[in-house]
Amino acid sequence: MTTAPFEIFLVATPGLEAPLCEEARAAGFADAKVVDGGVRFDGGWPDVWRANLALRGATRILARIASFRAMHLAQLDKRARKVNWAEFLRPDVSVQVEAACKRSRIYHAGAAAQRVATAIAETLGAPIAEEAEVRVMVRIEDDLVTISIDTTGASLHKRGFKEAVSKAPMRETMAAMFLRQCGFSGTEPVLDPMCGSGTFPIEAAEIALGLLPGRERGFAFQHLPSFDAKAWDKTKGVAKVQPTMQRFYGSDRDAGAIRMAEENAVRAGVAAATQFSQGNIEDLTPPEGPPGLVIVNPPYGSRIGSKGPLISVHRTLGTVLKTRFAGWRVAIITADKQLAQATGLSFEPMLPPVLHGGIRVALYRTGVL
Repeated sequence: MTTAPFEIFLVATPGLEAPLCEEARAAGFADAKVVDGGVRFDGGWPDVWRANLALRGATRILARIASFRAMHLAQLDKRARKVNWAEFLRPDVSVQVEAACKRSRIYHAGAAAQRVATAIAETLGAPIAEEAEVRVMVRIEDDLVTISIDTTGASLHKRGFKEAVSKAPMRETMAAMFLRQCGFSGTEPVLDPMCGSGTFPIEAAEIALGLLPGRERGFAFQHLPSFDAKAWDKTKGVAKVQPTMQRFYGSDRDAGAIRMAEENAVRAGVAAATQFSQGNIEDLTPPEGPPGLVIVNPPYGSRIGSKGPLISVHRTLGTVLKTRFAGWRVAIITADKQLAQATGLSFEPMLPPVLHGGIRVALYRTGVL
């Protein structure tokens, strides 16, 4: 296993680079900094494993293994063959190569990927396949070639628990970063009155209990020569579940969504800390106990349905929160400023917009009501 540190790159949801960087630093990756498209820091393979296991906000984690200039395909071919592939890949594990080109003399991504794939096949002997266990990513920008290994596999929002999803689901990685941007650390209740398949309450409960997001899933790095199964088991064993007195609530008018949320909570191991109930917004009341955070991702016109009825839903939501939820803070995720304003709530200064399924959404946060 290589001991020389290399660049580790955390791919972020566009707009959520800053909270991801905060999370990485809080997790002990002290030199993490925001760069274009994500967060970077230097480390070794144990850091890669831990980042995949413990970070809630990254989409995927790349190991940058080589960087060189190439002005044409023959040069790319020659330099790709000089990479010590045996240090990073196994000859018995299939590899898939993807390329992207930007402002470079090499402009044909398919041809670039083909050259690197051939270099790997001929110098290492690893099979090249479209559905491979390991993905090598080639980025050529301003004639600079950066070669990375995707150490994650399936996107990190796939925690391995949510089999049931409702319409327009919120990704777990985004939910975690929105909770962070609301100042949530696990010490207060959270309520989502339009909870769908339960992403916000389940994510909040996991944070409160200290459950690591990657605890039940597999990763691409397990197919690399640097992988050490014993050390990995030890890394996973470090986390201790911390009991919590808090409860995390979800309600939805759709009985099917509530059933899905309850099933997802059981699979995630947080059923005891979560509570789901069927109900309409107008009947919403705060749960017993201290105030906390109401966080909601209501439907917006470009996502589900049309806008007219949505304005009245937001107006009702705002009225209910203002009259019954004194002492609580509110966060609303929406693509439509008019819908947020329809609540009649006063919002704090805006954060950068976030790309969610091709739509730009924003997090509207209030102070204490």
